[in-house]
Amino acid sequence: MYQLINTEGSARRGELITPDGTVQTPAFMNVATCGAIKGAVSALDLKNLKCQVQLCNTYHLHLRPGDEVVRKLGGLHRFTRWDGPILTDSGGFQVFSLAKLRNITEKGVTFASHIDGHKIFMGPEESMRIQSNLASTIAMAFDECVQNPAEYEYARASCERTIRWLYRSKAELDRLNALPETRNRKQMLFGINQGSTYEDLRVDCMKRIRELDLDGYAIGGLAVGESAAVMYHMIEAVEPEMPRDKPRYLMGVGTPANILESVKRGIDLFDCVLPTRNARHGHAFTWEGCRNLLNAKYILDERPLDEACGCPVCRNFSRAYIHHLFKSGEMLAMRLCVMHNIYFFNTLFEKIRESLDNRRYDDFFQQNLAKLSRRI
Repeated sequence: MYQLINTEGSARRGELITPDGTVQTPAFMNVATCGAIKGAVSALDLKNLKCQVQLCNTYHLHLRPGDEVVRKLGGLHRFTRWDGPILTDSGGFQVFSLAKLRNITEKGVTFASHIDGHKIFMGPEESMRIQSNLASTIAMAFDECVQNPAEYEYARASCERTIRWLYRSKAELDRLNALPETRNRKQMLFGINQGSTYEDLRVDCMKRIRELDLDGYAIGGLAVGESAAVMYHMIEAVEPEMPRDKPRYLMGVGTPANILESVKRGIDLFDCVLPTRNARHGHAFTWEGCRNLLNAKYILDERPLDEACGCPVCRNFSRAYIHHLFKSGEMLAMRLCVMHNIYFFNTLFEKIRESLDNRRYDDFFQQNLAKLSRRI
């Protein structure tokens, strides 16, 4: 259930109430692809990094260790030791990212495993069964994410198929949630808006999928080749058609600037590998901009990564030490930088929520947009 607390223009402050805890929104969902944050960060660490939601990958967990294995071990919460809400994606993004290894039909998608090449079939029913075995809090409907720019006719046909797949996803999850042996019989379902960069397809898709009265709605298929300006335009086109009383999730986004712009346009939930992926390559997000710790200027710099940050890393370690760890190839470098970036992103959202509580979001936006877009 979603409760809207406050608004400022299109920006929204709310709460997403789930069986596994309440999420204060706007919120960032931290990506734990295979059940762990890349960079040697565990679910126990996340508690100290202000994380509210863990996001896991259906496709990857289906391959390893196998969703049946996770089910036998009690579901993702017990398996990973994360006791808050967990969202699992549907495998639909792999329809996009594994384009050279898949074949799409009305029934579903046949993949060649990126691990060993063996054939995998996944359609709406299979995706729901896998996610039910994983026992996540929120399951995502199976969809197709197309590369931008896409031909109009292909985008239209793909969008129509995604809507048909959504109806099948809902029917299957309803069936699974009624079974006594299901691990999580209160599993929620979010539908996904598609339509590439075509406003008419996006709007029509949103009008049709909202009729299903789902637990939430996502905008998918953006940040996959189009410009930021086009992405913002698509959000502005879809937002008026999204139910006011349901959470809105922008999939796979993004940079601090993307987040500030998208909150302004009415988005509640975000996820992205950016903070952890960049951290593993020595890039730390700070309130002054993004800092490249591989630069030689940090050899003797005893200051923390960010003097305005209170994370465990900034309280204890210097730029010089973390620079040394990266140059030495030490795993600790990645762990510390990943922890800092997760804390930074979750703190950014904390400050966004605080500004919305005080009806000061526009001021916060103006004060931070340029700074957070800087490369130091």
